[in-house]
Amino acid sequence: MNHLPILIPAALLFAAFLIPLAGLWRKNLASAVALTGSGLAAACSMTGLWVVLSEAKLRYRLGGWPQPIGIEYVLDPLAAFVVTVVTFLGFLSLIYFRLSIQHEVPDRFVTAHALALLLLAGLSGMIVTGDLFNLFVFLEIASLSAYALVAIGDQRAPVAAFRYLILGSLGGSFYVLGVGFLYFATGSLNMADVAQRLPAIYDSRAVAAAATLIAVAMALKMGLFPLHLWLPDAYSYAPSAVGGLIPPVMTKVAGYVLIRIFLDVFQPPYLKNHLPIISIIAWLACAGIIFGSIMAIAQNDLRRMLAYSSVSQIAYVGLGLGMAHPLGLVGALLHILNHAFMKGCLFFVAGAIRYRTGWVEISRLKGLGRKMPWTLAAFTVAALSMIGVPPAAGFFSKWYLLIGAIEIGNGWFVAAILLSSLLNAAYFFRVLENVYGDASSNEKEKSQAVDPPLSMLAPILILAGGILALGLLNFVIVAQVLMPIAENFYRG
Repeated sequence: MNHLPILIPAALLFAAFLIPLAGLWRKNLASAVALTGSGLAAACSMTGLWVVLSEAKLRYRLGGWPQPIGIEYVLDPLAAFVVTVVTFLGFLSLIYFRLSIQHEVPDRFVTAHALALLLLAGLSGMIVTGDLFNLFVFLEIASLSAYALVAIGDQRAPVAAFRYLILGSLGGSFYVLGVGFLYFATGSLNMADVAQRLPAIYDSRAVAAAATLIAVAMALKMGLFPLHLWLPDAYSYAPSAVGGLIPPVMTKVAGYVLIRIFLDVFQPPYLKNHLPIISIIAWLACAGIIFGSIMAIAQNDLRRMLAYSSVSQIAYVGLGLGMAHPLGLVGALLHILNHAFMKGCLFFVAGAIRYRTGWVEISRLKGLGRKMPWTLAAFTVAALSMIGVPPAAGFFSKWYLLIGAIEIGNGWFVAAILLSSLLNAAYFFRVLENVYGDASSNEKEKSQAVDPPLSMLAPILILAGGILALGLLNFVIVAQVLMPIAENFYRG
């Protein structure tokens, strides 16, 4: 069992390197290898989550070197929870991947599968590593894979990928500079060891510089307003299958890193008494929630609407962290899970519509709900969840964030959450009005529109069903997984 932390990224890395070799022999083997690798990683993640919840955290020391000398991989409840979300969504994405990539960029079929596995390996490594510099290595693996996946999209994708590359490289540079300051101040890179040494040097300017640089770096990586400039184009112009992979998980892992470093390494007393970084994050998130929702209303491209919606939704995670309250953190962690399911479902549906019709414009979707009933039913479930209609999952993460805002007595946060739900309703009901509205226009063009093949439809329906199941089971998830995590961080 102690090998589970290393098996998760190792399975994905091994599959990523095997895919090009398999693809040289037979193209479709690339998909089979990718599914096998991602499925094994998801199984290891779920097993790890079960073990750490029922027993204790798992540690794996590379080369047998003890910490803080060697690199340590750790599965604790927080890491196990997030890596399970990432690997499960990655597995579903790779089921969806094959037909979508064949349809849109067939000449990049093998490359896209290898890059997708590298992306998942980088993200899972970021989650399970207990070493600050090793996290940077995995961050670069994930980032470079994401830039390349975006670049293989439509004609506008290379420019979007280049902007993503520039801003993402800035984020990576800020992070490694911050880690350098921490190393100079503490003499260690192991997260647990650094956490023990920091309280004695909380007044150090090097520590303040490290915290600031790491916060800016992860805000860039997660697309937190106003550092979101790379996100709308990258999500809009990437291949549809990539849209179902990067938005649900990439920014969430950056949010996880913020939570891990500021609550586990720097710890709440430092953030409360020395440097108000998370308060700044909370106010920026509050602005981002409203900005992203307003910009989403203005879009006619369905993918771009969902991209700006992501700017708003990822800000919920920042807001929950910035509240510095257990209920706020529960809301943030629950939203990592819920938004992964919701946004994955929505981008998959957008890709399925493009697969059958070639359309991305909302105004052209009139009556499509009758032609693609299962696909658009799933979209409706995910849209209502994004708005916050119970018993869908999205309601409950917003509920915990709302209660957290009330507990700390911040009316602005309460207003932002409520206003965001109204704005979400405005742009999602506009789409629903079109897809279930008058079907008389462009009837001939819609004659070929039917639900996508099973390999694309199944992940859509699994995510839609998952949204309802997560809503109904939210109390179990919160009580058994998330509340103990939050109370452990804020025990002081």
